[in-house]
Amino acid sequence: MNAGLLVNATICFAITISSFAFAWVLARSEDEHTDKSKPALWSLVILWSLVGLTYLPTTIRMVAAYLGRENLDLMMYSLAAIPFSFVAVPLVFFILYVIVGNKKISAYISLLFVLFGASYLMLLFTKGVIGPFVSNYSSLFTINSDIAINIYLMGLFVIPTAMIIGFLLLIFLQKMPKHLRYRTALPLVAISFVFDFMLTDMITMVDVMQLVARIFVLIGTVQAFLAYFPPLTLQEKLGIKKYQYELYDDEDLDIDVEDDLDV
Repeated sequence: MNAGLLVNATICFAITISSFAFAWVLARSEDEHTDKSKPALWSLVILWSLVGLTYLPTTIRMVAAYLGRENLDLMMYSLAAIPFSFVAVPLVFFILYVIVGNKKISAYISLLFVLFGASYLMLLFTKGVIGPFVSNYSSLFTINSDIAINIYLMGLFVIPTAMIIGFLLLIFLQKMPKHLRYRTALPLVAISFVFDFMLTDMITMVDVMQLVARIFVLIGTVQAFLAYFPPLTLQEKLGIKKYQYELYDDEDLDIDVEDDLDV
């Protein structure tokens, strides 16, 4: 038994609670959004719910490793892999919907990432994993399939990350007030932060790196909450009297979308 595993479990539990709480707060704000913006809103609700659903069984997995329950550890790893495999889907939908403003196009392209996730899961469950390797700070598994790892890296990491970077570049190339740049760029940075470190968490075979990745996932979740609900002092500094969910304002940003979107 090692107390480092309990520290790891505590961090995972904090990610779980904060992700579910953020998803719940966003879902409750539905009445403040227009019909046009609701698909983007619910894609974020699903995204943060999937993050929570990934780290809930991961919390149990760390406790199981602490207690020496290898079978439960493996079971929870397999369970956590299911929501994790589809985290990219609402993320891709959100970015595409905000850019093109078309729900059907965004849904069709997002379906491709459903296939990536399903392929990854199929290989994961058919080829199996090697482990667990329980250390002072974590319990680690390695996927017994090079194809699954390649799907993981290309389909679930490189493409979504490139989309986030491209969208951020598009935002920074636009001339806009500080408050608008804040409410467009910072949420994306926070999502990227969480997304990238989740991937690092799942693929690394270094226990300390996994623990650090989970700490950064927690920081990213808190950052995302502050991006959508900034503290009063920051609102005053940016000139935001009442925080608005609009990602784009026609007066501030000229971009090719049919209507304003709220996030």
